[in-house]
Amino acid sequence: MALASVLRAELSEFSPNFPKSFPKRFLEDFAEDSEGIPEILRDPPGPPRVLAAPPWGLEAEPEGLGLHILHGTTTLAFKTPLGVTVAVDSRATAGSYIASQAVRKAAPLGGRMLGTMAGGAADCAFWQRLVARQCRVQELRNKEPYKGLGLSMGTMLCAWDKRGPGLYYVDSEGQRVAGAAFAVGSGASYAFGVLDRGLAEAPGSEAAACGLARRAVYQAARRDAYSGGSVRVFHVGPQGWREVSHDDVADLQDIYGE
Repeated sequence: MALASVLRAELSEFSPNFPKSFPKRFLEDFAEDSEGIPEILRDPPGPPRVLAAPPWGLEAEPEGLGLHILHGTTTLAFKTPLGVTVAVDSRATAGSYIASQAVRKAAPLGGRMLGTMAGGAADCAFWQRLVARQCRVQELRNKEPYKGLGLSMGTMLCAWDKRGPGLYYVDSEGQRVAGAAFAVGSGASYAFGVLDRGLAEAPGSEAAACGLARRAVYQAARRDAYSGGSVRVFHVGPQGWREVSHDDVADLQDIYGE
């Protein structure tokens, strides 16, 4: 046994003579049974103890025990001639339980690259750190920014390179799609309702684009129970990415509330 290998030789022989190796003053405090085993070493009386099944996420089938990881979010991004506008909420949920209201769902992957995350929080955080490291290696080797390939999870990659603004959606199923606008997460359908109407009017300034993104995530957070907290808006342009605003959803109610 692994434990026996780290014990002294006189204690590592698990046999009927094992109790005799205890100090005499220790054994005098306990009555011995007919087999010479101190009472403190015997099983407690009563039926055998078993561990209770945990109350969360176990499947009914005995052969398929496992966790159901529940999650929800709202993230969106769209391209304009001036760059890429990004907006995310900050709520993390586990089923109906709100685990956090201050999760950073947009993470820098380089000087001119930003990634959003939707899905399992631990998975997304791991992959974003991995991609950030690979992007930095790419820049050091080739003297130019990473082209924006190979991100994992339900993620949007927003960047600016020599071709101008770039927006990609990549997920863990292997999809990699370039597009002009995406919304990802449980509140995406609500966000698209606002986003489609606003993009049809072609916002002509950075302020208008950021206002549209902020309103879209706010409306999604208002209607989707798994989105909320605060709305963070970013802009990715020729000079890199920067955070434009950070507003609590409750404060935006005074501005956009109907």
